[in-house]
Amino acid sequence: MCTVVPISLTVGANRIVPAVAIPHPLGNPELPCDEEKLLRRALVEKALKALQTEVEGQTIFE
Repeated sequence: MCTVVPISLTVGANRIVPAVAIPHPLGNPELPCDEEKLLRRALVEKALKALQTEVEGQTIFE
């Protein structure tokens, strides 16, 4: 998971899952607690799916 996709591409990461923002990569403090929990869960599920996906070369999981 990363907040700046171009940096991940530059260093050669093979699985890239974009995060929310630099100060809060896995959440959004502006959201109500229940919505933030859903956001965090969705990000973690996307990252787990990325780990289970076979890739060739760099892949960005939107």
